[in-house]
Amino acid sequence: MEPSQETLSPPSGTDPTPPHGYTANKDAYLRRLKRIEGQVRGIARMVDEDKYCIDILTQVAAVTKALHAVSLGLVEEHIGHCVVGAAGEPDPALRAEAIDIKVKEAAEAIGRLLR
Repeated sequence: MEPSQETLSPPSGTDPTPPHGYTANKDAYLRRLKRIEGQVRGIARMVDEDKYCIDILTQVAAVTKALHAVSLGLVEEHIGHCVVGAAGEPDPALRAEAIDIKVKEAAEAIGRLLR
C-alpha cells in the first residue's frame, strides 16, 4: 500500500504543498536551462548553415554535459529534500514505505540518466 499524499503532507495549518527540493535554487536552474536552450538553438543554426560536423558534435557534447549537470543537481536535491523528508515521516508504520518510494524514484531517475 502506498502512503497517501495526505499522510506525507505537513501538519495542518502549514502549506499543503511543500516546495520541491530544487525550489531554493529554481532561478539558478532556470538560468542554466535558458542558457542550454540558447546553445541548442545555436546548434540548429550551425546545421542550417552547414557548419563542419565535428564543430557541431563539439557543441552537442557541451549541451549534453550541461544537461547532465542540471540532472545531477536535481537528483542531489531530490535525495536531500524528498528522501530525507520521507525519513522524517512521524508515523513509523509509514516511514519505511515512504523512504522506499523516494529512494526507488531516485534510483529510477538515475537509471534513466545512465541509459
